[in-house]
Amino acid sequence: EGTAGNTGIGLALVGNARGYRTVIVMPETQSQEKKDMLLLCGVDLRLVPAVPYANPMNYVRYSGRLAEEIAAQEPNGAIWANQFDNLANRRGHYETTGPEIWEETDGRVDGFTCSVGTGGTLSGVGIALKERNPKVQIYLSDCMGSGIYSWYARREFKPEGNSITEGIGNNRETKNLEGFTPDGQYQITDAEMLPILFSLVQDEGLVLGGSTGINVCGAMRLARELGPGRTIVTILADSGTRYQSKLFNPEFLKARDLPTPPWL
Repeated sequence: EGTAGNTGIGLALVGNARGYRTVIVMPETQSQEKKDMLLLCGVDLRLVPAVPYANPMNYVRYSGRLAEEIAAQEPNGAIWANQFDNLANRRGHYETTGPEIWEETDGRVDGFTCSVGTGGTLSGVGIALKERNPKVQIYLSDCMGSGIYSWYARREFKPEGNSITEGIGNNRETKNLEGFTPDGQYQITDAEMLPILFSLVQDEGLVLGGSTGINVCGAMRLARELGPGRTIVTILADSGTRYQSKLFNPEFLKARDLPTPPWL
């Protein structure tokens, strides 16, 4: 499978439990912590250059070709999870995450927002909540360097800037996003995201990753937009310990003129 890391870790753990060999293709720019975790899980890790989807060596495209090669050689075949374009992704959130949010809020959810990697969470949850209440506001929270914001805002993929976040952002409409349009979209910079991420550690005791920082920033924007007394939901995706060498590394952040953790 082609992954920025987290899906690969999940597949590796399940593969070990089921007796499957797991081969993971990942951009070489991803955090060392995720690479180490994948190796700890025993995967066959293939690192490739971080290149656009149009390039044949893009990690997603390369993983698809590799799966075909392995399937042709292995007597039991091989499975390519294809998380970006496999609609089981969106269906999983439509059938589980969306209904869970509805039930846990007693149907009083007013807005949902999250970032997009594959698009399965935003679209699956969004469709599920809209079916229950068409007035629920579904918003995209997009990082810089991604073209999804401009796609929904102007129907063109025009990425601006860059981001140190990992596993989110895209410059194409995946199959999990096809047929879905949010009610609105936010574009969030690392400079806005990082202080929120640091405050989650200091004020809430939550050490979380960059995509979660983007999500929480988006939820705060949506809360301000909808006004007091509204219930806004987002996703806390993963642990900040997987990005300690970047998000919580003062030298790394200072070199990019970004905010640093005040306690480090």
